[in-house]
Amino acid sequence: MYKLRPREERGKTMTDWLKSLHSFSFAQYFDPFNMGFSDLRVINDDIIAPSGGFDTHPHANMEIITILLNGALEHKDSTGKSELLNPGQIQVMSAGTGIMHSEFNPSPINRTHLLQIWILPNKKNYTPSYHTKTFNKEKLLNTIRLIVSGSGKYGSAKIHQDAEIYQSILEADKTVYFSIPENRKLWLQVAAGAIEVNSNILEAGDGMSVVNENGEMEINGVDSESNFIIFNLRNLRL
Repeated sequence: MYKLRPREERGKTMTDWLKSLHSFSFAQYFDPFNMGFSDLRVINDDIIAPSGGFDTHPHANMEIITILLNGALEHKDSTGKSELLNPGQIQVMSAGTGIMHSEFNPSPINRTHLLQIWILPNKKNYTPSYHTKTFNKEKLLNTIRLIVSGSGKYGSAKIHQDAEIYQSILEADKTVYFSIPENRKLWLQVAAGAIEVNSNILEAGDGMSVVNENGEMEINGVDSESNFIIFNLRNLRL
């Protein structure tokens, strides 16, 4: 079954420096029918205003993945890591027993656009850790590439969960295929542009769950350039 999660139905947080759209329940946005999907708990589509950002705050027992789409992001955390992220880079932070971090848009003129993703770990109280990976446009263009996994295979960023994240930048009229694994759940999220998935048009912000299907997903580029993410997750009920 393919089920659309329309972009306009997402929750919203608006401040003077942040526009955040929530695919699942998050902070003050609560939707009992969209609490998460398998081990996936959060997909936040965040736009940070120039010189805006998240002050130092805590996390624990969560795998937090940030995919930078546009602009830059300055990261600092209590493990001693300090890094400036640019488009094409992803960061993975295993919060474990507890970590403090801050994230800011260092530009006084340009906005920062990112996807923030939270995935439950396979057990609690890992030692906190942080690392980044770079997947530039050339590595993602008109193909589907593994960028995050539980094993770190094929150069992907490693997390503490049986989950995989794939990314693609797809040009208009190009087609890619994704084999649907047995006894798994898939979630597809469009970050930019528009794609056609098995005759369904998905635009930026749209999500789609795939449950109890087999065979292949055929994905066609609609806009001149589209950026999308596929999550391969355990077959849990949530």
